[in-house]
Amino acid sequence: MLSCKNLYLLLIAIIFISNVAIAQKAAQLSGYVRTQNGDAIPGATVSVKNGTFGTTTDGSGFFELTINKSGTYMMEASALGYMLFSKEVIVKSGSKTDLNFDLKENQRELNEVSVFGKTEVQEVKEQPFTVNAIETRQFANTTADLNQVLNRSAGVRIREQGGLGSNFNFSINGLSGKAVKYFIDGVPLEILGSAVSLNNIPVNLAERIEVYKGVVPVQLGSDAMGGAVNVITNQNQRNYLDLSHSYGSFNTHRSSASGQYVHKPTGITVKASGFYNYSDNNYKMKGVEILEGGTRVGNQITDLSGAAFMTADVRRFHDHYQSAMGQLEVGISNKRWADVLYAGIGYSEGQQDLQTGFEQAIVYGNVTRKSKATTATLRYKKSDLFVKGLELSLFGSLSKDSFVTADTLFRQYYWDGAWTVKSASEMGGIKSVSNIIRPRSFMRANVSYLLNDKHSFNVNYTFDHLKNENFNALQTSFDDMPGFLNKQILGVAYQQEFFNKRLTNTFFSKYYGLGLERKKYVDNAYQSFNTQFDMFGYGVASRFKLLADLGVKISLERAYRLQEVEEVFGDGLNINPNSDLKPESSYNANLGGYYGFRLNKHRFFVEAATFYRNAQDFIFAVPDQRSKALKNENKSSVRVTGFEAEARYDYGDLLSFNINATYQSAVNMTRFGSTESTTPEATYKNKIPNQPWLFGNANLSIGKNNVFGKDTRLQFSWYTQYVHWFYLTWEAFGNVNGKSTIPNQLLHNATLSYSFKNGRYNISGECRNLTDALAFDNFRLQKPGRAFSVKLRYFLK
Repeated sequence: MLSCKNLYLLLIAIIFISNVAIAQKAAQLSGYVRTQNGDAIPGATVSVKNGTFGTTTDGSGFFELTINKSGTYMMEASALGYMLFSKEVIVKSGSKTDLNFDLKENQRELNEVSVFGKTEVQEVKEQPFTVNAIETRQFANTTADLNQVLNRSAGVRIREQGGLGSNFNFSINGLSGKAVKYFIDGVPLEILGSAVSLNNIPVNLAERIEVYKGVVPVQLGSDAMGGAVNVITNQNQRNYLDLSHSYGSFNTHRSSASGQYVHKPTGITVKASGFYNYSDNNYKMKGVEILEGGTRVGNQITDLSGAAFMTADVRRFHDHYQSAMGQLEVGISNKRWADVLYAGIGYSEGQQDLQTGFEQAIVYGNVTRKSKATTATLRYKKSDLFVKGLELSLFGSLSKDSFVTADTLFRQYYWDGAWTVKSASEMGGIKSVSNIIRPRSFMRANVSYLLNDKHSFNVNYTFDHLKNENFNALQTSFDDMPGFLNKQILGVAYQQEFFNKRLTNTFFSKYYGLGLERKKYVDNAYQSFNTQFDMFGYGVASRFKLLADLGVKISLERAYRLQEVEEVFGDGLNINPNSDLKPESSYNANLGGYYGFRLNKHRFFVEAATFYRNAQDFIFAVPDQRSKALKNENKSSVRVTGFEAEARYDYGDLLSFNINATYQSAVNMTRFGSTESTTPEATYKNKIPNQPWLFGNANLSIGKNNVFGKDTRLQFSWYTQYVHWFYLTWEAFGNVNGKSTIPNQLLHNATLSYSFKNGRYNISGECRNLTDALAFDNFRLQKPGRAFSVKLRYFLK
């Protein structure tokens, strides 16, 4: 197999052996399409009169159009419900021209139900796959990270273990953990390093988020059995700068910056982005156990005589968190031999004081964790390569991720900061400065071919090689026997469209290959074992439009999910290794529909879906009270069924309201624990514990332009979330009154923002958990109470 170095050399050779002629310098037209009252018109069409090319506006009414030849053009802007408007514009090679349209209402059409142009978000939702698309522009002035935005979506439940930077469990339609994969522009998020995750990426760095539920298209090249999240960043070839900083409760600071410079005459592009997060996370813990009494010297309890446990409200004292990330890409675009050719570098790091283990009763006072990662990337894309309709996309990266977890004190801490001496470290073992080093090589190649307007093909191949090294720096000698994990995934898809694109069918198949080399303790010594897994999956996704905005869709898949590095080798913190894990598989099915229409300024959209998952060798985390950590194990069979629905209403740019609800039932269908057993398991047909089964969200946003002057906007948003109670442990264990549950939760958030200079300057204030309700999440770990924040944002384009 070619090494990564040779792959890069081959990639460069392919690019430059191709036609290297310089394309004519293109001109750029951009601007907004609005009503005469200044309201944005999403989905409006902007095109050259009597021409063959054009574009549509996004959710803010913005459009961008490239014209290859100089000359005088008559540009037209149109949208059903509005009068056609034309403007003449002179285009010069390499120039950039601002062009705005103010459309007048067409009263005749406004009295009818009309079909309007669709935004990218709407087009994504109408794919044959069960997918939700979220436009992040509406959250740009809030302090939300991507996790908090996604947690408002139907079918999605994110359970964080605490405040900023804490671990989380992501669930889509009942399948969670590593069954859900995360991407940025189609590239796996994990190659950027452990310090970069959905719960610390600011929302400003994303343009929209796509959530695929259950069945995932082959283009993402993943073993995402439970679904996938694809974060789409700004892909427009225009200059912009986006800076923001927020400050809030618990001494929380969040800064982000992103920008792009495009030199139009040459096509040279420089892109940069980064963020910095910091928080003391010293929020109040309510009703936790502390040890009262005894003899104390400072915080040490030297004599337990007369000491007794009692409950109290105390603040977290060892939960500081900070993370930072920076990325730089330099490349060239819009050439005859390359649409995109970018080389990039990235660096991220994180530092975290750890207050708890996987459950609230495990308290730490001196355990720390640091991480850092470096990444080098190269990507290339070319449309109409050699023949019209053939597109090639290549991506390669080399990265190195490292962690250091320090656990060096023989102490037992309590929630008030007091501690006693014990015979083992805080985490229950020997003193350790645990090091994990994981170099990684990743490559993805995607080829798509549009045969004609009815038939298209796609082939995607990913190769992922990872090495795992771990050792305790406090031990003078250690057995250096690293593990290796190699993944290969090949996907092939064929799409057909009939009846004027009313019927769309996508057929696909996938090959999953995993090579695993790891050490196991056998006969009082570590030995190396090699294992190879080879599996084949397949599926189909279909959508039929009964009307232009009324459709039904169904998707079926036989999917696999390969083991992840943390599951096999552990994370050096809360997850113990399990080298005997097997891949999990599932039969996934989705059936749903959508309907949308527009009447005057009123826009309505509803969608609903039912889903079925039949997972085999289901991987889930099991608490180990002896080691005070989690261990991933295979469960023979788990069945998930459920239903979700969402409704949205918009009135121009003034009002937006949406509400969604999800019911899901994940049930253990393992009747016998082993092939020899004839006694059914006590947990047979029990719901999988620590997973919500009924939850919903409601969002209301009211905004008005030009309230305190021209080009200003005042916006108020309210968000409510409800989670019904669920079992923390197996419902078959314990008596009725003693069963461990997580109670009902109802949380409210509110945001008020003000923008002026047409969105260049923005200020917002936010309150989360407005009623200071007691909020729980994964393994009943308390989340922060009421919190306030203020955010300043500068956006220039």
